[in-house]
Amino acid sequence: GYNTRWALFLLTHIFPLVSRYIFCFLFLLWDFFFNYYWCLYWQDSTKPPAATTIFFGANDAALLGRNSERQHVPVEEYKENLKKMVLHLKECSPAMLVVLITPPPVDEEGRKDYAKSLYGEKAMQFPERTNEMAGVYARQCVELAKDLGIRSIDLWSKMQGTDGWQKKFLSDGLHLTSEGNAVVHEEVVRVFSEAWLSAADMPYDFPHHSEIDGKNPEKAFLQKCYNIASFISFIRSSLLPLVLDFLPFYWSPTLNLLVFLPMFDRGR
Repeated sequence: GYNTRWALFLLTHIFPLVSRYIFCFLFLLWDFFFNYYWCLYWQDSTKPPAATTIFFGANDAALLGRNSERQHVPVEEYKENLKKMVLHLKECSPAMLVVLITPPPVDEEGRKDYAKSLYGEKAMQFPERTNEMAGVYARQCVELAKDLGIRSIDLWSKMQGTDGWQKKFLSDGLHLTSEGNAVVHEEVVRVFSEAWLSAADMPYDFPHHSEIDGKNPEKAFLQKCYNIASFISFIRSSLLPLVLDFLPFYWSPTLNLLVFLPMFDRGR
């Protein structure tokens, strides 16, 4: 149910800038509490992903004055929000493959039928989304990709090239069926391949279940996930004593917090 406006609030948390991440650990005595928690909620490695897809628009294109108007984002703002996302990702890693995906088409009759199945005669007469409006957002998405020199997937046009797309690709006039998701997968793999990036060869972020030892499951997760916790332990055991040597009489809430860092590390 997210739109681009809401997604921007999470952008720097999901994709932290490396410079900010390093700052968090090197400048321990500067707003450490704030930075420490940000680091915990980011990711366990400073290495950005090789590729990222941005798939928004179906909710931004919700119509004003209709049932889903709280999700509406004007098309100009939608385009600007996408641009902010792309530029941020490129700042994280200039070499990152960024792919914009347009919203899918909308089956308006399917949306009406779905609403009636939920609300009966109380269902709104007019759909909260239209295929025409979804197309407006889709075109802006494709246009932005061209302007920024990145790749895009025109899902709105692609799906409508198949007879019976309304029921084949959409379960309720909006959300994708398994066949609809298969189209997205095929298009993403195609675009990745065109950029010489093999989806099949990309590593997992977390251990595959086949790599987990039933008798010693922690080993697989230690190898993949505990980089931050290890680095924090290094800072606390090696770097912090040096800082305290230089500041033997310095006390602040920051240092008081550092004493209790093991309490936060146990959950990692």
